[in-house]
Amino acid sequence: MRDQWEGERDAWLKTHPEPWSGEVERKYHQRFSGAIERWLDAGYGTCLPRRPECSRIVAETLHHFEGERVVMISFVVMPNHVHALFVQNPVWPLEKLIRSWKGFTARQINKLLGRLGNFWQRDYFDRLVRDEEHFANCVRYIRRNPEKARLGRSEFILWESDKAREIC
Repeated sequence: MRDQWEGERDAWLKTHPEPWSGEVERKYHQRFSGAIERWLDAGYGTCLPRRPECSRIVAETLHHFEGERVVMISFVVMPNHVHALFVQNPVWPLEKLIRSWKGFTARQINKLLGRLGNFWQRDYFDRLVRDEEHFANCVRYIRRNPEKARLGRSEFILWESDKAREIC
């Protein structure tokens, strides 16, 4: 399933070079990001962060460089993925920031569970928040994602800053 998705996405990207119009970007996310989201909500993957000790490692890592590398606005650690909304320090390029989070959490969780191998998928999805409305929609999306995936309260960690909690 994943290999087919990657093949279709690669073919689509070859016929739709960037920069994209808003409409083309919307179609990309509807087709490709939407598929991933449906798989995640269905609970595909090993779901190791469903274990409280694993999800705590992820949550603590996201907070670790607060005020230095990022200002965290909101995040949710789900059984098989994470959503985070943050303001990054421009000294820390996004790729380097994500690599540090993924690498550290993978090593810690693998050590905890006595396992080896990959923990996270190799790539990630990112969005540039364009305005206040988009910002508020991102906060609400993160907040509602566990409910959309039909998770019980003990199956995820949601954290929100004061700024995120102001948004209805």
